[in-house]
Amino acid sequence: MFCALSTFLTVIGFYALASYLYEQLRTPYKLLKLRYFSDNRPTLKERYGDWAAITGASDGIGKEYAKELARQNINVVLIARNEEKLQAVAKEIESGSNVQTKIVIADFTKGSQVYDHIEKETADVPISILVNNVGTGRPSSILKWNQEDTQNILDTNVVAVSHLSRVFFQRMKASKIRGAIVNVSSGTELQPLPYGAYYAASKAYTRSFTLALYHEARPFGIHVQLLSPNFVVTKINSYSRQIMKGGLFIPSASVYAKSAVDQLRDGVDETPGYLWHHVQNALATAFTWRARTYVATRMFNKVKNKRE
Repeated sequence: MFCALSTFLTVIGFYALASYLYEQLRTPYKLLKLRYFSDNRPTLKERYGDWAAITGASDGIGKEYAKELARQNINVVLIARNEEKLQAVAKEIESGSNVQTKIVIADFTKGSQVYDHIEKETADVPISILVNNVGTGRPSSILKWNQEDTQNILDTNVVAVSHLSRVFFQRMKASKIRGAIVNVSSGTELQPLPYGAYYAASKAYTRSFTLALYHEARPFGIHVQLLSPNFVVTKINSYSRQIMKGGLFIPSASVYAKSAVDQLRDGVDETPGYLWHHVQNALATAFTWRARTYVATRMFNKVKNKRE
């Protein structure tokens, strides 16, 4: 009886370890294989086409992602609500690379008309890469949120990725474009986040939605990628001086974007987008989501208290 129980527990242990290692190593293994053991690694342009649209392109990861795409000879449509900032980003890109740019002014908190506007403005542009990067959030108790702010974060983080993924999936399929849709989520998707509940919940939605879309789009040759960064030095994290200092596990937006675009080029489907975030996730997910939530609660409660 004891021997049978021991064998059963050993099998369960090996299965749990194998499952964990598969989830953690599938993307690094693919990257290693493509970059060091493949003789035919296509360029981003060869793989997906030469026009990309990036939301939230006026700052942070979106801006640097657009610049990195341009370095790889991809024309870019820059989408955000601040025209002055978009003009500056477009000018910077055009002065540093030989690509075309177009700006589209869009405030994702203004309701469904924004999507009609984006469709109209991009109707004549053969967009083959969509980067759903726009997002917002802040560390705060739900008690401190009002109706307007709650609606705004849902419109920006949930509705935008839903509508634009649908619109461009339909367009790519109808035009037989073998393109890519990149939905930018966050490492907070992996567990609940007290004092950041709306943000983390919206990213959990993005994760589920994107992984489902991957399977729907794949038969049409359209690649869908879930990109889930951990902390990056961007304005959304300006509540913390420690994060804004950066470090090995907290890259600048430009360093992060270069790594993330390279992983899109390699056709990775689910990734934090950056080597040391892979390592960070491997360490964190060795613990249960309840343990991770406990740590996050203590950390974000301190941040919240400093802000209030």
